[in-house]
Amino acid sequence: MLGQPLPGDHFGSSSALADLDKDGYADLVVGSIYESIGAAKQAGSATVLWGSKSGLVSGALLPTQVRNERYAGKDVAAWSGPDGARVLVVNDGTTTELKGPISRTGVVGSSTLHERTGWTRSASLGDLNGDKAADRVVVSGRMGGQSGGFVFVNYSLTDPVDRKLRDGLTSAIGDVNGDGYGDLVVGDPDEPDAEGPVGHIGGAVHVWFGSATGVAYDKAPMTIHQDTSGVPDRGERYDTFGASVAVADLNGDGVGDIVIGAPSEAVGTSPGAGAVTVVPGRRTGQLGTGAYGFTQNTAGVPGGAETGDQFGSTVTAGDLNHDGRPEIAVGAAWEDDRGGVWVLPGGTTQPAYTSSVAFGTAHLGLPPDGGTLLGGDLQQ
Repeated sequence: MLGQPLPGDHFGSSSALADLDKDGYADLVVGSIYESIGAAKQAGSATVLWGSKSGLVSGALLPTQVRNERYAGKDVAAWSGPDGARVLVVNDGTTTELKGPISRTGVVGSSTLHERTGWTRSASLGDLNGDKAADRVVVSGRMGGQSGGFVFVNYSLTDPVDRKLRDGLTSAIGDVNGDGYGDLVVGDPDEPDAEGPVGHIGGAVHVWFGSATGVAYDKAPMTIHQDTSGVPDRGERYDTFGASVAVADLNGDGVGDIVIGAPSEAVGTSPGAGAVTVVPGRRTGQLGTGAYGFTQNTAGVPGGAETGDQFGSTVTAGDLNHDGRPEIAVGAAWEDDRGGVWVLPGGTTQPAYTSSVAFGTAHLGLPPDGGTLLGGDLQQ
């Protein structure tokens, strides 16, 4: 059963989509990071809302670890593939992995608690080795001496392999070199202590390429930043390039493209207005060629770039209207002090900017409260 809506639950702290019951309709998993469960204050929760031809029609709480101030639902990830349904629910120190079948009442096939990943921040699911099964990626919070946190791939207490990469805060999985294997894309928006093989002034994105054996833990990733050849603009301190990442084939060439949010990027004379960069996938060579960016000042994009909007706080991409061309959805956490979401329809080679739409709190019937963070805020 669903819980009761109470002030401060933060329903919508995180979300993920997948057809968990394989009925042909996407289901929505939603985190409520501050929800109390019984006597456990701010235990947090995750809810699945079941999709249908009539939209979201019912829901159920998912089983997670219940402890005071563990903030379950800090992030959620969902997957539906030949290996069945999978959901990851992140809290501050552990991650709950739920495997299907998942019933309409929230009963799951199995539940596993993954520990020892440190202060946990985000998670993603995807196939990194071509076996049609989901690989589990969990990203820790910021660690001292790094520009981000550790990235754990299929990590378990009994695994003899240290499946840990560095550095980053956000992740996505998609085939960006067209070889049939999912690649791990990690956003690393923080400033490094010193320029090095990972981290870059203004933020960076790292790509570990998948293979028949998954990602190589002993090899450096391919790194992309705003000083990479072909990428627009330049790296400046605190741009937060990589604060959000997504992968989708936007130009129909059969290779995934990387969508990157830089919510603290200055636009003209407006600091922190935010920008989004798209780096096309390519089958060989350094990623960056053909990259392009857009902001609220781009012709056709609604609104205008203003100080502190943080356009690009979150990004996601997927085919929302079944026309074969993925849309890009962009969140701006502090648009008009409340947040907003932009949807840019897919075009032939780039988004169809002139057909873009934007949603604010007023459009959705939400109260005019400051700090609503509509669209999400993944920087913290």
